[in-house]
Amino acid sequence: MFQSSHAQTHRGTVRKINEDAFLERPTQGIWVVADGMGGHAAGDVASQLVIDTILKKIEYLSPDQINTTVLVQSLKESNAILQQMSKTQFAGKVAGSTVVILWIKDEHYHLLWVGDSRGYLLRHGVLQQVTKDHSQVNDMIDEGVILAEDAERHPLANVITRAVGVDTELNVDIKSDRLVLGDVFLLCSDGLNKEVSDKEIEKVLQPGNIIDAGMALMHASLVRNARDNVTCILVKNKNDVEHLVDGNNSDATIPLFI
Repeated sequence: MFQSSHAQTHRGTVRKINEDAFLERPTQGIWVVADGMGGHAAGDVASQLVIDTILKKIEYLSPDQINTTVLVQSLKESNAILQQMSKTQFAGKVAGSTVVILWIKDEHYHLLWVGDSRGYLLRHGVLQQVTKDHSQVNDMIDEGVILAEDAERHPLANVITRAVGVDTELNVDIKSDRLVLGDVFLLCSDGLNKEVSDKEIEKVLQPGNIIDAGMALMHASLVRNARDNVTCILVKNKNDVEHLVDGNNSDATIPLFI
């Protein structure tokens, strides 16, 4: 099987700089979205450092040499560097970033994440959020304090409980499972899911053309005056025939939400 991907990022309509960063390494089966923490020191520096550290770690590795241990170690190295930068360059202010990584190898996928950047999977037409936000409201949902549908509007909606660079120890969550032909993955910063609902994302992804779908998701975010930076990567698991004769879904209609 073969994975094709499409990635894009935008600073949105409110923020003056883009604190998001991403990485595409399809030949190594690696895709990453990092979101610098808004309101903290040098969020753009933090997210790019996470990306650069991962790239430095894997750049010269063959696909067989990459594993979850290597990826976790790269995040822990980023965490240590950002902790040091906080002390020496940012007067003790936190420079942090959330991150979500998709790694695909040998008919399996692996999602690794810290914070509230998300990893979704569309399988057989049904979208599911595979990652689980490390956030205050998500903890409150788990404890039964609030309902899931009230989370986005809650005053603590922007409070995350885990990020690279914040604490001395970094815990990375990992979800692994078998890959299925036709699977479509979406990695995104929270600037996308703040503006576009999961149901809307599911509808946009149905036709299967990831370039058109990615453009539609970005358009939907921006016409709703994207309050945050928006980054998304779409990855589709194809067979060899689809790869050679791509565009078989190019005439399918992609819905736009305004």
